[in-house]
Amino acid sequence: MKKPKIIVVMPAYNAEKTLKKTYRDIPKGLVNEVILVDDGSKDKTVALAKKLGITVFEHPNNLGYGGNQKTCYWEALQKNPDVVVMLHPDYQYDSSLIGELVRPILQGRFDYMFGSRVRTRKEALEGGMPAIKYLVNRIYSLIANLIMGVNFTEHMSGLRAYSARTLKKVPFQRFSNDFVFDQQFTVSAIVKGLKIAEIPIPVRYYEDSSSIQFLRGAKFMFGSFWILFLFILNKFNIYKSKIFK
Repeated sequence: MKKPKIIVVMPAYNAEKTLKKTYRDIPKGLVNEVILVDDGSKDKTVALAKKLGITVFEHPNNLGYGGNQKTCYWEALQKNPDVVVMLHPDYQYDSSLIGELVRPILQGRFDYMFGSRVRTRKEALEGGMPAIKYLVNRIYSLIANLIMGVNFTEHMSGLRAYSARTLKKVPFQRFSNDFVFDQQFTVSAIVKGLKIAEIPIPVRYYEDSSSIQFLRGAKFMFGSFWILFLFILNKFNIYKSKIFK
């Protein structure tokens, strides 16, 4: 049988302090290529990535988290992959578990997988997740699950895997350039009937890891709930947003 082609993409912004550790744990015998898209970093992220042998694409200006992922997936699809893994380079997510993450996709059981850090409250808090982030994560997950008819323990993971079919079917180029991109992607995938599942992963928060600031976080949550509202409108054929078409 032909060996599946797996591409890892890393949307990066000022990831110099954590990039090497994240890259080091990626299963090299499993992954064919690692692509890093730098979104106008002010540190030495690009130089370090090139030194590590990572394929690098640079944005001349900062486009935002969603804009970064658009480039990640566009470039990855040019490689004709079977699976594309999105991994935050901030070392919050255990990249050694990529094999477990992609297996259900390669077996044809699911189209889209993500790693969940919220198996229990005890594990999440002992792993360093700030209490307020845990609370917001749980509240959003509860509401989103009820509205969309799913049962995910988390909706805000930075470790995700997609089949090539998923990336071709979900209109990600129409999504926001901001942090709400991930929520738009998940809701759009559900509307299109794609099969989504999760695996548990460790919770890791470090001083060097990236963190969204309060005002941007508030904007992100407002945007996330707005996407759920659009989902409801779409479900009852009241209004169909471009992100579902």
